[in-house]
Amino acid sequence: MNHQGISEISFEETYSVPPEQTARALFSRLPHGGDYAQRLIECLATGYLVAVVESICIREMQRHVDADSEVVVGRTIELEHKGPIPPGSTLKLRGWVERLGERSAKFRVQASDDHEVVCDGCVILVVAPRTSMESRIAAKVGALGTKSDGDLVEDARGKCASPDSLSRLEPQTP
Repeated sequence: MNHQGISEISFEETYSVPPEQTARALFSRLPHGGDYAQRLIECLATGYLVAVVESICIREMQRHVDADSEVVVGRTIELEHKGPIPPGSTLKLRGWVERLGERSAKFRVQASDDHEVVCDGCVILVVAPRTSMESRIAAKVGALGTKSDGDLVEDARGKCASPDSLSRLEPQTP
């Protein structure tokens, strides 16, 4: 992780809101949202707003890590969705690193449309060792795929492993 490079991150860019990212469109695809999705308003779903903001912060941080040995993951997202954002709107997104930790960065972010600030908050990302995250995922996949007859299961990388060998992996915090 390049601390100096990450400490200097700031961005300003635009995002055009597509019609398939509305609350109505998102919730109509969810099993428990179908009953009320058509009563929602046609504006950007908060979930998509979070994804757009987080993806930009991750992209910026990815430029300053060793992708072979490190992975950027989200830890905390605190965003206030302050106003409706209809499809076709252009968002102006701004962000910068507000605080840098040993393995983390806190981004301050803001999004505006042509009328108002529609989003304000922060995103905290962590740089984790890739092997540690892969091991943790493999252990969880192994636990999901363990069969009572002891058959082999595929780990997160698609390789066969016995359920016992996957359960011995030590989960580590990022």
